[in-house]
Amino acid sequence: MIEPTLALQTAIRTALITSPAVTVLVPVDHIRSGSTRPDKTPAVIMSDGNTANGGHDYASQRTAWVYLDLHIWTLDAGQDAAKEIAGTVATALDKPLNFEGCECDHFRVTASRFPRDPDPAYGHGVLSIEALIRWTV
Repeated sequence: MIEPTLALQTAIRTALITSPAVTVLVPVDHIRSGSTRPDKTPAVIMSDGNTANGGHDYASQRTAWVYLDLHIWTLDAGQDAAKEIAGTVATALDKPLNFEGCECDHFRVTASRFPRDPDPAYGHGVLSIEALIRWTV
């Protein structure tokens, strides 16, 4: 099992790059993890995330809550374009995600926000994600 945050990022990216509705709006190579405003837009950037370990049981199962944000960026397309992409991404994540080496017992998009960027040419949206990941050691 890889680290739970990486497992979640991989599952989310796979869901997004295999969704024609998403890839018509955002090129596949613009869907990635990272922590800065992208140099290519439109883009979906997954934050590094946070993990809260949930402990383990006597069968060597481990659990962790994983929280991360998806940042949607547009340039010269307006805030409405960021909202359209965010809605399409959220819809693509409504289906069960495929995880390797672990199981996901809970997944949901918990919030969406659309903060104004200091540069008005950029549109910016943030989708917050939570997931409960379970694996056996």
